[in-house]
Amino acid sequence: MPSLAECLPHFLATFPLPAGLPDGVEAWSPFREPVVGSLLRQFAQKYYADNQSRVAVLGINPGRLGMGRTGVAFTDPAALTEFCGIHHDLPRQRPEPSTQFVYQVVTEMGGPAAFYQQFYLGSVYPLVLLREGLNYNYYDSPALTKALWPDMRQSLRQQAEELGLRTDVAISLGQRNGTFFQRLNDELGLFEKIIALDHPRYLMQYRRRDLEANVARYVEVLGSLRAIFASEKGIKNEELKNGPAHF
Repeated sequence: MPSLAECLPHFLATFPLPAGLPDGVEAWSPFREPVVGSLLRQFAQKYYADNQSRVAVLGINPGRLGMGRTGVAFTDPAALTEFCGIHHDLPRQRPEPSTQFVYQVVTEMGGPAAFYQQFYLGSVYPLVLLREGLNYNYYDSPALTKALWPDMRQSLRQQAEELGLRTDVAISLGQRNGTFFQRLNDELGLFEKIIALDHPRYLMQYRRRDLEANVARYVEVLGSLRAIFASEKGIKNEELKNGPAHF
């Protein structure tokens, strides 16, 4: 059985581009570009080179300056080097707020090796969406949501089935994203339960004064899942945080 490190780059690089989106929106697949594809494969080989099931933690759709540059969800170029240990020649840029929040959570949960051993970061819709050169969400236009709905169904089905994700629970990053994620799941029946958390960018933009509490909330929710999964295998939570334990 192919590992997640093999399946994830293939899924992203081959996911079809939609034709003729409404409202001047364009879809872009950075994963077909050599530099981005190479960084994604390096990350996947470092953190996803096994067959164990992970919890899906899914955002909306990738942004052009985070995953669009690195190929890694919620990871801008600086974080890819600083936290993930993957060096590159990408140009310097301002830190992405979502990345800053996510890697505070990752750090609190034991660092990338421990975190990515148990959780898979991705998106409900896996391609970058742009309108007039700026990031756009799949739900920002009802016409766009309708046009992309079959592709979003395909995206979730492929991720759940081809990437070997856990099906007892999944996490939505973003409350509105969670509403659409739940609707899709009601149609597809892929996950038993979906938990919605406030989106990292929203928390950094509008609730930054409560950053410590917001990070703690993420750690509480994700940590409780980790503890449940660990108990299934008789693994102590501290061992999960500090060493390579497998569910």
